[in-house]
Amino acid sequence: MIKQFSFEKFGPLTEIKSNSLSNINLIIGSNSVGKTFLLKSLYSLIRSQEEYDKGDDRREFDEVLSDKLYWTFQIEKLSDLVQKGSGNRLKASVTMSDNTSLAFEIGQDTNKKISSLHNNLSKREANSIFLPPKEVLTLSKVILKSGLQDKSFGFDATYVDLVLALQTPTQMGRNFEAFRASRNSLEKMFQGKIEFDTNSDKWIYKKGNSKFSINATAEGIKKIAILDTLLGNRYLSPESVIFIDEPESALHPVAISQLLEIISILAEKGIQFFIATHSFFVVKKLYLIAKKKNIDLPIFLPSGDDSWRQENLKDGIPNNEIINESIRLFDEELEVGMDE
Repeated sequence: MIKQFSFEKFGPLTEIKSNSLSNINLIIGSNSVGKTFLLKSLYSLIRSQEEYDKGDDRREFDEVLSDKLYWTFQIEKLSDLVQKGSGNRLKASVTMSDNTSLAFEIGQDTNKKISSLHNNLSKREANSIFLPPKEVLTLSKVILKSGLQDKSFGFDATYVDLVLALQTPTQMGRNFEAFRASRNSLEKMFQGKIEFDTNSDKWIYKKGNSKFSINATAEGIKKIAILDTLLGNRYLSPESVIFIDEPESALHPVAISQLLEIISILAEKGIQFFIATHSFFVVKKLYLIAKKKNIDLPIFLPSGDDSWRQENLKDGIPNNEIINESIRLFDEELEVGMDE
């Protein structure tokens, strides 16, 4: 599990540091403050360690990390990640629960390869994944062609990694007990299964004995099905880290609540989650989960001076724009009612 992280002068992230992290960690804030950027930064670091020294890949770790940053953020040179300003240097570090760590710096003269690097992280057998707001099933061929064949910018590395993960064949034998229960709950939500049809070379949605084109399937169903598939093919394991950007996208509030309940069960079994959201429902539901289960749930939000603060959602929902807008609309409703 990721225990701590620190980023300075990393794109829009002027400075953000964590204290102790938990199995569910929440990031909120307005547009363009760096929520997705933070998720992708953490993903790039942890996924690089997972890809390093696997199979026939003989690249050194600094090459793996440099390539992952390059294709995740799709920049011309690594120095483009450094926050603009004379003498600025990007500094990043992550510490795992076994107290091993990774740290690196990028200067304004860094081109394609990181030179200042420390890494004594333990070898990771688990896989981590980034789940974007939009589903990828209908665009899987386009994503792979763009990222692997054409080597062109468009769909970043998080999309390519996700499509490749979904293509992992379903494993025979018993799955993790917690995963099997979670899969049952997920499949009840969309009353079916998503499968890859090797005959047509396409994803299909199966509901009972009926089959439907993935293109005619609701966005929310496809989104839930992606997590279900990754649990079913065992790409994810109890030591995985899952980064979710806007879990509320394309989902009804009831489905959001159900999904977060499933996430809380998976977190209890070891999976770590980092979630970025704009949704009041997500914040409120996670607050209720933290209170009912009496678990620490770190929440990160901008402080207004280019820095971030960390609070514990178990102690209450902190003052933030999402809640403030909900209160403003409630007050407006009262005013309208009084004028009638």
